[in-house]
Amino acid sequence: MSTSVTRRTLSTAGLALAVGAALTLAAAPAAAQSAGKEKCFGVSLKGKNDCAAGPGTSCAGSSVRDHQGNAWTYVNKGSCEKTASPTSPTGFGQLKEFKEAKKS
Repeated sequence: MSTSVTRRTLSTAGLALAVGAALTLAAAPAAAQSAGKEKCFGVSLKGKNDCAAGPGTSCAGSSVRDHQGNAWTYVNKGSCEKTASPTSPTGFGQLKEFKEAKKS
């Protein structure tokens, strides 16, 4: 095998490995949800959300304030509505996006 063919083969293998790793990372949120997790709105801290933070944001890590009502993070199933959220109407995390209550 010539040097250029060997390099091309190694480059192709490296690219395939990188694409495979990227696809595995992209599937992580789905795996987290199926492993006894649920989306909980209003409990993430600024920049620490797993996804969904409203219009104009890109997703994970894009929340602009603590306890944002339209940003969620994965928590253990059954724990969301027991987790404190000072902006939530109930004072706890929500399973659905909510309009934030004003802090007193």
